[in-house]
Amino acid sequence: MSSSWTAEVETKAPAAAIFKAAFLDWHNLGPKLIPQIITGVTLISGDGSPGSIRQINFSPAVPFSFIKERLDFIDHEKLELKTSDVEGGDLGSKTESATSHIKVEPKGNGSIVKVLATYKAIAGVDVVEDIKKAKEGFINSVKAVEEHLVANPGAYA
Repeated sequence: MSSSWTAEVETKAPAAAIFKAAFLDWHNLGPKLIPQIITGVTLISGDGSPGSIRQINFSPAVPFSFIKERLDFIDHEKLELKTSDVEGGDLGSKTESATSHIKVEPKGNGSIVKVLATYKAIAGVDVVEDIKKAKEGFINSVKAVEEHLVANPGAYA
């Protein structure tokens, strides 16, 4: 049986800038903004279009060393994307599958970043704490990007 969690993060940064910085250019920005968590991001295959796979490498602060995710869908106009975990992370040890659907919407001069994460836990495995940490990590990442964009208003404009 699949389960899911959601999060919404309101930001003071424009929607298009948040989308570009947090999701399209995360391979460059993530390790700079939160090096205590992300040590690097590498494009494994593809060119950033659907079907592309990237690997996110984590510091020892995270209980796993990497995760590979496939970009399944992207809409640059609607500021929306979907990814699937394909290797690493909790895949195989705690979950059978995991996907994320992210959408960024304008709100006033800022934006709201929404995520719907769907996963299938391995039978008998408790993932409550893992979900809490994943949600917290997502929110903290978006907030780090927001701080960067507020401090650098011309970035990703």
